[in-house]
Amino acid sequence: MSSDFQPPPKSLSILASVGGVVTAAIAIAILNVWSKQLSQTSIKKPEISASQTASRQLLQPKKPQRPVSSAKKAEIIASLDAKSVVFPGKPIPKKQLTVAIIAYVAPGVGKLTPEETTTARLAWSYFQRNWNDKTGLVNSVDGFTSVSMWDQTAAIAALVSARELNIVPAAEFEAKMSKMLKTLASMPLYKGELPNKVYNAKTLVPVNYGQLEKREEIGWSAIDLGRMGIWLKIVGAKYPQMRSPTAAVWKHWQVKRLTKNGQMYGTAVIKGKEQYNQEGRLGYENYAAYGLKLWGLDVKQALDYQSHTAFVNLYGQGIPYDRRDYKNSGANNYVLSEPYILDGIETGFQALPKAYADRILAAQVARYQATKQLTAVTEDNLDRPPYFVYSSLFVNGKPWATITDTRQQRNDLRFLSAKAAIGWHVLYNTAYTRQLFDFVQANLKSKDGWYNGFYESLHQPNKTLTANNNGVILESLLYKQVGQPLTVWARVRSQKLTKRVMRTPQVTAKILRQ
Repeated sequence: MSSDFQPPPKSLSILASVGGVVTAAIAIAILNVWSKQLSQTSIKKPEISASQTASRQLLQPKKPQRPVSSAKKAEIIASLDAKSVVFPGKPIPKKQLTVAIIAYVAPGVGKLTPEETTTARLAWSYFQRNWNDKTGLVNSVDGFTSVSMWDQTAAIAALVSARELNIVPAAEFEAKMSKMLKTLASMPLYKGELPNKVYNAKTLVPVNYGQLEKREEIGWSAIDLGRMGIWLKIVGAKYPQMRSPTAAVWKHWQVKRLTKNGQMYGTAVIKGKEQYNQEGRLGYENYAAYGLKLWGLDVKQALDYQSHTAFVNLYGQGIPYDRRDYKNSGANNYVLSEPYILDGIETGFQALPKAYADRILAAQVARYQATKQLTAVTEDNLDRPPYFVYSSLFVNGKPWATITDTRQQRNDLRFLSAKAAIGWHVLYNTAYTRQLFDFVQANLKSKDGWYNGFYESLHQPNKTLTANNNGVILESLLYKQVGQPLTVWARVRSQKLTKRVMRTPQVTAKILRQ
């Protein structure tokens, strides 16, 4: 990766800030990876006796087999991908369309295996290399001192995970977390209101993407701050000594600007003018809104996971997607793995129905069964131009499309995501997710952390090292270790103070004691 690159967060442009987070001509795996995955599949081939083999050889003379080229293989799978789409898709029964009353707990959770402990330690090595001692902020990308609030939240999650998995001692945890929270509670803000989308992680100067020295305020992301809201609550609830510092962070921000009429809003600066736009689409919108809800903000509309939802069949699986696509709203409606993984790990599917996550994973399993291409897709950084893509199950009416935020199609750069593979595995623990986990172990290790993924068509690792990839891996393994969604484990409670209940000092005092 070039040293002057800074990755975009979930809201890069005006289009992304409206919707946040193309065609089906897909270039996929070369013959070698196809063969390797066939050998790894859990489906056993039927045994053939020696007499059966001999008789077949007599009846069917042996013919030389021509190897299938990688280009031909890609063409075949792209054709299957395109044909897998059926409109409208199979909807989920209404009785299943509820968030969990009791938070979901995955099968097989409990003590980490030695392999999983090693995986966590390797993920932590990224943060050791990229922590800035003066500020407590972490580099979004290895060796480049720029950070978004989404990636700083990954660092919070990583530090908590490292402490609880006995990778760092308590004293180091407290020193690092205190420094980080002090910075977040005092850093310069966009227009004095909310954190800028990007900062120089060493100097705290608000900057634009790919820049380190030039001060530039470019707006804020409600989705980024919604995720941070969840982790500030986790830290404050789990560690009593951190309650005051986490509250100070939230108090430092003008959080009322994050919501309007029950929806989330972000800002972008276009040609020197601020634009204030509704932010989020199904998935990240709901997940981030849950974080703002924990702090008492009105996000009723943003939490609505049904009003804008439709279904499309991919390989026979009816997956949910947001009707508000680029054509009718100016925003891309990516269907990705990560928001469902984060919701499951952190809240136990309190923001989105688990039935949605079931379908998102099932479609990727079905693609593998049809094509023998291991699939675990989501958005992430790349080690080559255009440096960041949204590898989607479905976006803007197209299946299995990998695009940039400006809709440039790069299906040739689709990759199996390390964080998605491990996240799906700890949440579902199936034969398929085990294959994903094993593939990551075999192909994506580096001495400085876990690579972001493995390109399908290039048959090589995506060698970017990032805070978010390694942070999600760490919190996934913490989830497995503690055996509970992380907000449940930390005993997080929603903030219930509102204008309606603050009618008397007695009522207010009662709520504060809860």
